[in-house]
Amino acid sequence: MDDKHTAPHPQPATAAASTWLHVPSMCCAAEFNVVEKELRRLSGVREVAPDFIRRAVRVQHDAVPAPELVAAAARSGFEVRLGAAATPPSRGKGLSGIAIKAVGAAAPASAAPPAKHAAHGDHDHDHSEHEHHDHAADHATAPSSTRLIIGGVLALAAEGAALAYGDASLPAVALALSAIGLAGLDTYRKGLVALRRFNLNINALMTVAVTGAAILGQWPEAAMVMVLFAIAEMIEDKSLDRARRAVEGLMSMAPDMATVQQGTAWREVPAASVALGTLVRVRPGERIALDGTVASGASAVDQAAITGESVPVDKAVGDKLFAGTINQNGELLYRVGALADDSTLARIIRAVQEAQATRAPTQRFVDTFASYYTPAVFAVAVAMAVLPPLLMGADWMTWVYRALVLLVIACPCALVLSTPISVVSGLTAAARRGILVKGGLYLEQGHRLKVLALDKTGTLTQGKPVVTDVLTLQGSESEMLARATALAGRSDHPVSKAIAAHGPQGAVALEVTGFTALQGRGTEGFIGGERYRLGNHRLLEESGACTPELEARLDALEEQGKTAVVLVRGDQAIGIFAIADRVRAESADAIAQLKALGVRPIMLTGDNRHTAEAIARQVGIDDVRSELLPEDKLKVIEALSAGNTVVGMVGDGINDAPALAKANIGFAMGAAGTDTAIETADIALMDDDPRKLAEFIRLSRATRAVLWQNIAFALGIKVVFLTLAVTGQATLWMAVFADMGGSLLVVFNGLRLLRHRAA
Repeated sequence: MDDKHTAPHPQPATAAASTWLHVPSMCCAAEFNVVEKELRRLSGVREVAPDFIRRAVRVQHDAVPAPELVAAAARSGFEVRLGAAATPPSRGKGLSGIAIKAVGAAAPASAAPPAKHAAHGDHDHDHSEHEHHDHAADHATAPSSTRLIIGGVLALAAEGAALAYGDASLPAVALALSAIGLAGLDTYRKGLVALRRFNLNINALMTVAVTGAAILGQWPEAAMVMVLFAIAEMIEDKSLDRARRAVEGLMSMAPDMATVQQGTAWREVPAASVALGTLVRVRPGERIALDGTVASGASAVDQAAITGESVPVDKAVGDKLFAGTINQNGELLYRVGALADDSTLARIIRAVQEAQATRAPTQRFVDTFASYYTPAVFAVAVAMAVLPPLLMGADWMTWVYRALVLLVIACPCALVLSTPISVVSGLTAAARRGILVKGGLYLEQGHRLKVLALDKTGTLTQGKPVVTDVLTLQGSESEMLARATALAGRSDHPVSKAIAAHGPQGAVALEVTGFTALQGRGTEGFIGGERYRLGNHRLLEESGACTPELEARLDALEEQGKTAVVLVRGDQAIGIFAIADRVRAESADAIAQLKALGVRPIMLTGDNRHTAEAIARQVGIDDVRSELLPEDKLKVIEALSAGNTVVGMVGDGINDAPALAKANIGFAMGAAGTDTAIETADIALMDDDPRKLAEFIRLSRATRAVLWQNIAFALGIKVVFLTLAVTGQATLWMAVFADMGGSLLVVFNGLRLLRHRAA
């Protein structure tokens, strides 16, 4: 019933080490299954997850040495390298030099220098060069563009020689062999290794198909097929690089160096070495290197990299700054509040990369389907080559050729790429807008949201209540205020903070003993030996201090959309505070957008009915549930989820934890700089704009549409060419175009999500 709890969560239940292994030639589920099988033989390996976009595998394990992981994965027959963990390159340990070839012999680990973390502006090329170098290492044996061009010319020459002298003539064979040698030696090497291990990947299938064509005397076609395959694979890999760079671009936002105060001088030092509390200077136009709090100065800061806000935000003393954001027009000095590894940007990058390596439900289905599809088609191809000649006396060469065509179509590359490319593009597009989605599960599920429960304070309102009215019922106002602020100062609730801030500045707080927070009601404590309670209407009734006259006063305040808080001494009310929290300017538009998308908004709040209804009227919510304790909100979510209705809950990521956890999708508002929200929420909205809720739903729907377009196209093209192969109307080079062309089209279609518009 609850999809959220039946699918794997992006993070493991308990702590485990996470290691990335780069497998350059892995491109489909069948190949991953071979790698996974070898890794799972190791004791201590918990989970193995593929990332087909980056051609990598993430292994979660109990402190298994890295060389053992690499050696085990290499026993699958693939080249394997130890890669960087899911952290920004300069903030982690960089790429290690471990490399093990297909023969599976373990190589000794050798440390490489940490990868350079690019800074903004003129240094952007540093990071891209590192990524390009790393990528080049993955494909060092792949044919270069020059070799492919020469190979293509030789293949065309072989076609010309075949027309003049015949397919099996010496000139045609010599030219074809030269073309295959230039374009296909790497494919042959990988294919032979795969065949020895009964791994039916695209390299194995191409090796069989090209060899078969040559044996049948179709030398020019064999050469052309190999060249076309190599060219298509190169184009596909460059296309996938766009998806890789989209996420890796996040890593280049924070500069490597920071200007810090050392004694009376300012010096530029590596950001990774800066300690907490260090004073850092950032000039106009510079990117901020580390999270911190403004110590002096004032400026506007472009926070689009973190929150997706299009307008710079004014910053003054006491305001938070985030690594990767851009200082606009004034010099700022700030105190470092988080190490480089723990900055908001670093946590965003880790979350996005972890989300990529977690297979969404549709991806798991596609991978499972593909793992059965390839062997089935291979079996059909063998039957096609053998049965018609044996049973019906058909021509051997004709049916063997058709079987070879079928083999080329058998590899499900387009189908396997169709899902992760769409999901990764959607996750990245969301992160660019300040919407941190913690896994493909939630991105896929977002389109199914029917009900969205929203907490009032901090979600629909600004979460910064202020005291608007003070009514003294007994004694002097100064005495009443002193007792109220003494109690309020011991609580971190927003309403208590508003009352504490309303007290006289510089006054010495009265001593409070036996302080207790009364969940969902208020606080109590003893001042001068007398019990005082500060809280809501419910606490007033529990104290036996409620009277008809007091009820009328409270109702009058609450009908104005204010929260009424009463100070009670013993069983006597001695003061009333009216607190108002202004509605966010964007809330009404956000609710209207949700309704237009067919999502029913519901307000859940612990506030009183009159105040809740007044706020709901302002923003356009019809269904209001008020005076709720945290356990009451949980019960509401459980009731709404009945009948498989997909329900979302929006809160601050700390309070209302039971309801956020129970909802199919939990949204944390204003998560920038909040460790708990980023780590625990299913989706973290990095700023306080509730309109991002509708933006996420639209992006989820667009992702689903692209995802199914890709799946339908990938399967459709297979069906068409399988039919053409069986009926003898398809050639080998047509099959290559169908297979690799399909892969390219689903990649380009998936990348469209990176340009998805918010509205």
